[in-house]
Amino acid sequence: MSQASEKAHRPGQVVPVSGIYECDCGEHHRYSTDIKGHRFPPLPHDCTGSGWILRAAFHPNP
Repeated sequence: MSQASEKAHRPGQVVPVSGIYECDCGEHHRYSTDIKGHRFPPLPHDCTGSGWILRAAFHPNP
């Protein structure tokens, strides 16, 4: 499961930071690439978690 310092974002919420997110179920490693301002997708059907956790943020080119 997620650590206390990590915030899980629920499906349908607006993505705050572009990056690679992982479902928080802790059993399967399911990833989603999401763009800031878009909405998080539904969790995979076999995910028992409740949301997406940022694993790698994308940084815009200068």
